[in-house]
Amino acid sequence: MPEDKPSRRKPKPDAFEPFADDASVRTIGALSFENGTDRIALHGSLDLTKDKTGLAQARLLQSTLDAIVKALEAGDLPEAVAEAPDEAPKTVANPFT
Repeated sequence: MPEDKPSRRKPKPDAFEPFADDASVRTIGALSFENGTDRIALHGSLDLTKDKTGLAQARLLQSTLDAIVKALEAGDLPEAVAEAPDEAPKTVANPFT
């Protein structure tokens, strides 16, 4: 099977565009940046080791944060993003009765 099939290609490091969608994720080690149109959520952890892998991860972390800051600086920002209102729990019929 050819290695250049889209399903087998690794995403390019610049494929993460901050605030562009609600689906893309950039993962560095066990640290994930979950994209959103009004916020980016960070989950996990990252150990930066003193080796070539650690350097590559540190550079990707730096470029990701630089892209986020650049995207924030480019827009006219509100004081705060409005939180979604909590919906009251709904009662549903028991499907097992």
